[in-house]
Amino acid sequence: MMTADPARGFSLWPESASTGAPDIDRVYIALLGLTLFFALLIGALALGFGVKYRAGAQVIRDRIIHKTPLLEITWILGPFLIALAIFVWGAVVYMDATEPPAEARAIYVVGQQWMWKVQHPGGRREINELHVPSGEPIKLVMTSQDVIHSFFVPAFRNKRDVLPGQYTYLWFEATRPGTYHLFCAEYCGADHARMRGRVVVMTPADFQRWLAADPSAATSGESESASGEAMPPTIDSPAFVRFGCDDCHQASPTPAGPALHGLFGQRLPDPSHGSATVDESYLRQSILEPNAVIAAGYAAPSTMPSYANQIDEYQMIELIEFIKSLRDAPMREALP
Repeated sequence: MMTADPARGFSLWPESASTGAPDIDRVYIALLGLTLFFALLIGALALGFGVKYRAGAQVIRDRIIHKTPLLEITWILGPFLIALAIFVWGAVVYMDATEPPAEARAIYVVGQQWMWKVQHPGGRREINELHVPSGEPIKLVMTSQDVIHSFFVPAFRNKRDVLPGQYTYLWFEATRPGTYHLFCAEYCGADHARMRGRVVVMTPADFQRWLAADPSAATSGESESASGEAMPPTIDSPAFVRFGCDDCHQASPTPAGPALHGLFGQRLPDPSHGSATVDESYLRQSILEPNAVIAAGYAAPSTMPSYANQIDEYQMIELIEFIKSLRDAPMREALP
């Protein structure tokens, strides 16, 4: 990919600004080099034999070729081992790129024709911008309000499809402050080319100052005409009461539903899969499809109603972040 960043000058290679980018670059360069090597080798042999055995050339053409087992084993086993090594190397890099560290900071991203909406857990909101600190792993929890989008930051070598109706995850750790391109890499409609933004990497101190600023302040030129709708309120617990969650999920001797204190991050029995980790996707599915996974000790079908088509993406973020906050607070004190 070419870049025309004035600060870097002309370059055929995108800048590298995340901890995972060098590993992905090494795999890419190795594949490119291997492909180039064999392309040149095969091309040279084809050209050489074409010249040597061209019509009219004085060469022996009826020589009997005897089988050489060692040669046959070499050209079968050699490519197999090369392909196996590439697979293992690529799998290791892929797993590292898709498994966020446990301590990663979660930030929510909602794709919508044709913009990126970002919500930080503390309530700070952005449109077409993502502010993050350098030197800290960031986990993006992403969904779409309409069609399939794809979150792509070339400098981080990160790209992940953003799907309606479910969460997908992407993580990175930026290595240095700066401003980097953000694109939608999946055709999503007439104004797909306009669905772009920027990732602003700041020093940890600068990021904390930015995060502590007034969360209602407009960022990235946010306005009613740009967003088409008001951004959600600062994350708190009102939605937990508004949807009646506190009626069934309070800690009590006979709760109607599972107590939520300390639930996030736990592995729970799952009749269909053996066990399941309570993460953002698990909570989302439990809210929208209560009968998809029944908590141990509770009979099916679930008495919890489905909130599909009743709760928007930002209320969902509010609920999930509130449930996550119950990890560190006693249940009776945390719930309103």
